[in-house]
Order: sequence, then C-alpha cells, then structure tokens
Amino acid sequence: EHGAKIAKTAQAQNKTPQELVNENSIKFEELKKIINLSRDDFIRTTDKKRHWPAAQKMWRELVRSNDIYWKKYHGLYCVGHEAFVTGKDLINGKCRDHQREPEVVEEENWFFRLSKYSKKIKSAIISGKFKIIPESRRNEILSLIKSGLDDVSFSRPAKDLSWGIPVPDDPTQTMYVWCDALVNYISAIGYGSTRNIDILKFQKWWPADLQIIGKDNLRFHAAIWPGMLFSAGLALPKRLFVHGFINVKGDKISKTVGNVIVPEELTKKYGVDPVRYHFLREFPYSDDSNFTYDKFEKRYNADLAKGLGNLVARVLTLAQKRKIPSRSNKNFVVAVKEVEKKIEKSISELKFDDALIAIWWLIALGDKYIDEKKPWILDIDLKEFKEIIGSLLYLISEIGRLLAPFLPETSEKIVRQIKTKKSIILFPQLN
Repeated sequence: EHGAKIAKTAQAQNKTPQELVNENSIKFEELKKIINLSRDDFIRTTDKKRHWPAAQKMWRELVRSNDIYWKKYHGLYCVGHEAFVTGKDLINGKCRDHQREPEVVEEENWFFRLSKYSKKIKSAIISGKFKIIPESRRNEILSLIKSGLDDVSFSRPAKDLSWGIPVPDDPTQTMYVWCDALVNYISAIGYGSTRNIDILKFQKWWPADLQIIGKDNLRFHAAIWPGMLFSAGLALPKRLFVHGFINVKGDKISKTVGNVIVPEELTKKYGVDPVRYHFLREFPYSDDSNFTYDKFEKRYNADLAKGLGNLVARVLTLAQKRKIPSRSNKNFVVAVKEVEKKIEKSISELKFDDALIAIWWLIALGDKYIDEKKPWILDIDLKEFKEIIGSLLYLISEIGRLLAPFLPETSEKIVRQIKTKKSIILFPQLN
C-alpha cells in the first residue's frame, strides 16, 4: 500500500494516499465476495499496530547483521515496478512491462547488502530447500543470480517520498516499499509483536509451506526476500509458486487497450461457480493463458451444462420415482478413492486443472454406467432398479463432496438436491 506509485496515483486523482488505499482495500474485500473466496485473515501494510512494528523490527535485524549501509546513488527508477532498473531491463529506453521511461534519480539512501547472500540463496534453490516452481522460473532466478545480485537501495528520502514507513532511528528516510511489503508475509502471523500469543503463532506458522506470486515479482520474492530472511536469521519459505498471466485474445490485459476482464460482470452473466471452474480448469497456473468468451461458453456448455449438470439431473429424475437410499457400489468406491488420491496430489502441485479432470472422469463414469444399465426401461419396483439408482446417488454425492473446494455453491446444491430428491437445473445451457 506504500510507495511512489501509490503516492503519484493518489495525487493524480486529487486524493490522499490513505484515501486511495482505503478504496483499493474495499475493492479487494468485495472481490472476496464476488468470487466466493474464504480466508483466515486480511492484513494491510498501512496497519500501524500489526505491520509497522514488524517492518521496523526487520530493519533493525538487518542493521544488526551489518547489512544496511549509507550510499549515494545515481540510477533509473521504474515507478511501476517500484524498483531501480538498468539499461538491460529497458526496450527503446522504456520499461518492457509498463512502456514508460524510468525516472533519473540521484539520492543518498540506505542500501541492503543483498550481494552478500548470493551464494546462500543459490544453494537453497539448488538443494530444493527453497523450491521454486515451475522449473522455468527457477532457471530464470538462477540465471539472475549467476549474472550477479547487486545491493539494493532500501530507502528513499522522506522529503521526496513521505508515504511509507519511517526508517527506524532516521526520520529523514522512508523505508523502500518492497522491504516493507515483503515483511507482510510474517507480520500477518505475529512477527514483530511482543504478545506471547503472537510469538507462539509465528513459531507455529513460519516458515510458510507455500507462497504464490506473479511472474513479474520473481526477483523480489526469490532474491530480495530470501536475502532479508537470511540476514534476519529466519527460515525461508519451503516453496515459491510463480504463476503466469491471463491474456485476452493473445494480448496482455491493459486498461489502455480496454481488454480488462471485470470479475463482477463475468459472475453476474454466468454465475460464480462457472467463472471459478473456467479459470481453474482452463488455465494451468504455471503458464500464461488466453481468455476468450467463446472458449468460456464452449467449456461451460460441454463440462457444466451437458456434463455435471446433465448427470445430476438424469440421476435425480430417476430417483424421484421411488424413495431410494444412496448405496455404495464397489466399483464406484474404488474409483472415488483413486480420484481422491489424484486430487490430493494435483492440489499439492497446484495443478487444479488436473484435479478437475479427475472429477470429470467420475462424471463420465456415471454417464457410461447409466447408458449401459438403461434404468429407465426397468420396473421401478425391481431390486435392480433400486441398486442402480442407489449407486448413482452415491456417485453424485461423492462428486458433490469432491467439488466443494472448487465449486462450493454447486457442491451445496448437489447435496441439497439429493436430500430433497428434487432436480433443479444446475447450469442452463448457453445458446
């Protein structure tokens, strides 16, 4: 929430930086509701009770390790990245990501000795103690380390940038936004607090099992952050997963181009779970992926309307004819257990598309079973009819359970429909 980018944006909008970040924070809270997310906590870097003490404690730890020093610096500063850049980072004199010329800056700032930790960071990555996924991003950061990690300017003059956390014992300087922001990972779990409950919480939850970032933030999370943690005597996260970007018709999403996907508009048109399904199923997290409405609607009709929705409707329509309890079918039980293992493995590897493919295999299994058994031609009072429908009720109840993390609303609807034996269309087909 701090930094030059926020300060400049607020000024352009005739607002204070605090007003701007408050508005942004509300938007993030609203997004949680729009796409039905759950969370344990929500912390902001403007939180002076929880975050500021943590950031300032981290700074003092870096000082204690003799890793903060004073230096006069002349360089190019990209406001978009909130980072100093060099000529090799530019294309025709402009930032390759923001298409803007960086500012020429000459300042006296506090610097962090990142270069001191190059070998330790490299060793942690190669050994797998600090695992970076996918391999392409691991190779990218190792290449950067090989070319040499420079020390990092870790403060800005307060006269030029007051919007941020003051450097401890030096009110003339404001902490560099990435030094402040990265600490948010541990301020959220009690780092910097003197309360015993927070100290115990930090000991319980750190190091993180997994941190997830965008590919444009790789250097900050895979070089600067581990350097800070080494300096402060703290453990590194166990895994860092670097996801790609969502593109629209092959182009990067941009307000200037006018191809921004608005989550609220998507969910209003198609529903929350269809949106969740599409982005989990169609977009492998490790790569850039392309969004089109045509692809969205084809996936919706094929997998949701004609796939999941159709199976549930077929089973419940038949189940309405008699009061039939769900009963386990040996083949279905084995299939569900196998799929559970695949889902667990896929989730641990953040391959949500593979997890959903496994669940949809169960849907195909159910459709095949109905087509083979043809229960609609049997007398509804026959034991065979009841066994077939009971087995199918078991299968769709298990499918509903397995879908809960991915499509929570749909999961609840399936459970409710099985209880009431009322078939309500889950996903109306799109024309």
